[in-house]
Amino acid sequence: MNKRIGYGLALAVALAAPFVGYPVFLMKLLCFALFACAFNLLIGFTGLLSFGHAAFFGTAGYVAGNALKGWGVPFELGLLVGVAAAALTGLVMGALAIRRSGIYFSMITLALAQMVYFGGLRFTNFTGGEDGLQGVPRGRLLGTVDLSNDLTLYFVVLVFAVAAFALIVRTVHSPFGQVLKAIRENEPRAISLGYDVDRYKLMAFVLSAALAGLAGALKTVVLGFETLTDLHWTMSGLVILMTLVGGMGTLAGPLLGALIIIALENKLGDFGTLVASGTGIEWFNTLGEAVSMVTGLIFVACVLLFRRGIIGELVAALGKKKSA
Repeated sequence: MNKRIGYGLALAVALAAPFVGYPVFLMKLLCFALFACAFNLLIGFTGLLSFGHAAFFGTAGYVAGNALKGWGVPFELGLLVGVAAAALTGLVMGALAIRRSGIYFSMITLALAQMVYFGGLRFTNFTGGEDGLQGVPRGRLLGTVDLSNDLTLYFVVLVFAVAAFALIVRTVHSPFGQVLKAIRENEPRAISLGYDVDRYKLMAFVLSAALAGLAGALKTVVLGFETLTDLHWTMSGLVILMTLVGGMGTLAGPLLGALIIIALENKLGDFGTLVASGTGIEWFNTLGEAVSMVTGLIFVACVLLFRRGIIGELVAALGKKKSA
């Protein structure tokens, strides 16, 4: 019941947010929150650390962008094509990576993702190379609702994000999700019980890739462009940071982690300017250039003080109070 109240409050805040905040920034936040939740499904509930999720995020963005701009497909079909491309990429990468475990699995996903990145850098006719894919149209929802309005598009993105999050929650609490947790906790025992562990891992990998692709496709539609940054390994590192800061293995943790990291990236400069004007210390004006340093310090603080992430530590603290 408490979780339902929390989700209800979060939804209420999300519905009211575009009337007090900048809708494009809020849509970007929703996309990264979905990206982090998709990644968490793999690492938090299956125990597989992927360093290659940028490949799915960026691939879907490029495919959806080209579908909308170059092929002239409707909005819904553009998203579907992008998600399908991400899922197919996940199927290929997953089939190769799950043959190994631990750090070897992670390194294989990183290597394959970098191959995708260099492919994007080379095939400039499709990706635009270092200039990126520009001028992606938003189109119309169901052929009637004009998505050029930021407020309208925000609620469409919110519906997709909520639906995807509901799918993740349902997956985690389903028999399939329980098997994934068993694999995470004790893979040899799951094998001894007769489960085809590799098949479950691959299914989780593809589902995570598809949801990450949905986030990437939505982000391309929202911003109207796609760049190689979304394919680079640093994007994979960013989603790992979001998940760890918020709380790996929790449903709400990635949402909070994405909020903190994306807000820092976009608003730290404004905060520094505000502090500089109030204190008269000119150095604070350069705070926006030190985003990487600040996020790094947050990561170090979480590793030292919040090993379970912010939400994970809160859940653990509440659990101790109840037991006491």
